[in-house]
Amino acid sequence: MGTLIPDRRTVIVSLVITAIAIGILLAMGRAPICECGYVKLWHGQINDAGNSQHITDWYTPSHIIHGMIFYALGWWLFVRRGWGGEQAVRWGLPLAVLLEAAWEVLENTPMVIDRFRSVTANWGYSGDSVLNSAADIGWMAFGFWLALRLPVKVTVGLALIGEIVAAYVVRDNLTLNVIMLLFPQDAIAEWQAAGGVA
Repeated sequence: MGTLIPDRRTVIVSLVITAIAIGILLAMGRAPICECGYVKLWHGQINDAGNSQHITDWYTPSHIIHGMIFYALGWWLFVRRGWGGEQAVRWGLPLAVLLEAAWEVLENTPMVIDRFRSVTANWGYSGDSVLNSAADIGWMAFGFWLALRLPVKVTVGLALIGEIVAAYVVRDNLTLNVIMLLFPQDAIAEWQAAGGVA
């Protein structure tokens, strides 16, 4: 499958899904860019007003890993069922974009924002800017592309490096976020707080 690339129709469908998500986020009243009034390529603090407002941050690796996971889902849905690698790329990418876009919309609802604030290391989380959400969808697509092009062992290795580095630097990552959102653990919250994260 490493020689396959998404075709033009696949890319157009993915862009349309992204545009719809952006429209929904704007209709929800999400700020187009950081309310600070400027755009940064990188924002390294996870508990201030700039978190999830710019193009990249410590949660960017999580979105790249989403793409890797969604690629595996596409492979399982299409290739394992004998539909071929072309179908995995043709329908896997739009499916991945749809899942990521749906998450970006859900993540920016008051219910999920409050949940992040109450049980994760993101006690200062106020939701994403539309720019950040669009970038997150783009980073997910990049992760999908990496998984498409790289051997499985390399993809898994990159995902593990992303998780380990984020856990080491900010005591948070995709795995910890999922655990804390679904099954909050006092031990994890105490470890994050001891590192000055929460």
